[in-house]
Amino acid sequence: MIPLPTGLRARLVFTFTLVAVAASTLVATIGFELAKTALVTRTETSSLNLVTRELSAINFPVGRLAPGEAPPTTKELQRVANSLYGPGRGVLVEYHELLASDGPMTMSDVPNELYGRAKQSVVTQRKIIRNELWLIVGTEVYRKSGAVAEATGLRAFVFFPMRDDEQQLATLRSRFVQGGVAIVLIALVVALLSARRVLLPVRRLSAAAQALGQGRLDTRLPVHGQDELAELTARFNDAAAALELSVSELRSLEAMSRRFVADVSHELRTPLTAMTAVADMLYEEANRLPEAPAEAVRLVLREIVRLRELVEHLIEISRFDAGTATLNMEPVNVADAIQDCLEVRGWSDEVTVHASQGLTANLDPRRFDVIVANLVGNALKHGSPPVLVNARGTENGLEVKVRDHGKGIPRDALAHVFDRFFKAGAGRARSQGSGLGLAIARANVHLHGGTISVRQQNPGTLFTVWLPHS
Repeated sequence: MIPLPTGLRARLVFTFTLVAVAASTLVATIGFELAKTALVTRTETSSLNLVTRELSAINFPVGRLAPGEAPPTTKELQRVANSLYGPGRGVLVEYHELLASDGPMTMSDVPNELYGRAKQSVVTQRKIIRNELWLIVGTEVYRKSGAVAEATGLRAFVFFPMRDDEQQLATLRSRFVQGGVAIVLIALVVALLSARRVLLPVRRLSAAAQALGQGRLDTRLPVHGQDELAELTARFNDAAAALELSVSELRSLEAMSRRFVADVSHELRTPLTAMTAVADMLYEEANRLPEAPAEAVRLVLREIVRLRELVEHLIEISRFDAGTATLNMEPVNVADAIQDCLEVRGWSDEVTVHASQGLTANLDPRRFDVIVANLVGNALKHGSPPVLVNARGTENGLEVKVRDHGKGIPRDALAHVFDRFFKAGAGRARSQGSGLGLAIARANVHLHGGTISVRQQNPGTLFTVWLPHS
C-alpha cells in the first residue's frame, strides 16, 4: 500500500498532480476512442464502397437464369475475385459449388456469424487471423427480377488488412501518452509553484508562532492582499499584540509581587531578631512560671520559630525568583557536610548516615546543606524513624537518598510535593513547616544542574537527589 503524503505541501502537490493525471487520462482516452472510431468508420466505408462498386459491375448471368443464359464459369468468378483483390487483401468468391479466391484466405477463415449475415446485406466484422487484424466484408449479390431483387447465391468475402490502421492508432496512442506526460509535468511544476505561493504565508505564521513561543512577543507579520491568508495574518498580529500586552502586565504584577515578598521578608527580619532574643529569655523563665502562662510562652516560642523559618524560606525563594541565586563551588567532603548539617540542627541521634569518608564532590556547601536539611527535616517532621541518608558517587555525579519509614505520601500527592506551599493531606494545614522546604530543595538541585525525584516505599517515602560532576 502506497503511504499517503502527510505534509500540507505534499498533499497539495499530490492532489493537483492527481487531478491533472485523471484529467489528461480522461481527455486522452476520449480523444483516442473518437479517433479510433473515425478511423475504423473511414476504413469500413471505403471497403464497403469498393466491394459494392466492383460487385455491381458483374455482367454475367447469376441466380435464376433466363432462357438462353449459361451459368457462370470458374473463370468468370476468378475475374470477379481479381477485380476485388488489392495489395495485402484476400478475396473469396463462392457460387454454389464453385469457389474462386485471390490471396491466402480460405472459407475456414470466414466467421460463421458473418457468413450467415452476409445472406441478408453487406456486413463487416473485424477478426484476428494468424496474429493479424483483418476487416472482413461479406455480401451476397442480388439480381433484380422485375421490381424485386432476388438473391443469386453468389457471395463474396473480401479481407482488408488493418495493419496500417493499427500503426496509425499506435502512433496516435504514443502521441497522447507523450502529451499526457507533458501535461502532468507542467501540472507538477504549476503545483509546486502554487503550493510554494500558498504555503509561504503559512510558513511565516509558523515561524512567527515559534518566535512567540520562545518569548519574542514583539513578533509581527506584514499583511499582503485581502484574501483569507491575509485576514489570518492580521488576526495573528492582533492576537500577538494582545498577548504581549497581557504578558507585560503579568510580568509587571509578578515583579511587584516578588519585590513585595522580598521587602516584607527583609523588613520582618529585624523584629524577628528582637523577638527571638526575647523568646530565648522567656524560654529560660518559662519553667518558673505557672503552668498556664508557661504553656502560652512555649506556644509563642514555637510560632516564633515557625515564623523565622518561613521568613528565611521566603527570602531564599525571592532570590531564585529574582535570578540572583548563584553557586560558589568548592570541593566538599560529602560525609562531613551531611554530619555537620545534622549536628547543627540537633538531628544526629535521629538520622543514620551511610557515606564513604573519602567521598568528595565539587558543590556549593551552603546550598548542599540546604538540600540535605530540607529533605531530612521533611522526613523527621512528616515521616517515622528510622530516617536513612545514603550518599554514593556514580560515574557522572553524586547521588544522595533520604528515606523515612512513615505512612508515606499519598500517590495522588506525589506529583505536587515540590510545589510551593503544598502540604499533603488536609491535616497538614497547621503542621510544622512552611510548605516551601521541598520547593527550595528542588531549586537548589536545579541550580547545580541536577535532578530530584520522590517515590513511594513500603513503608515510607524515598527522595533521590543527583548532582552532576562540575
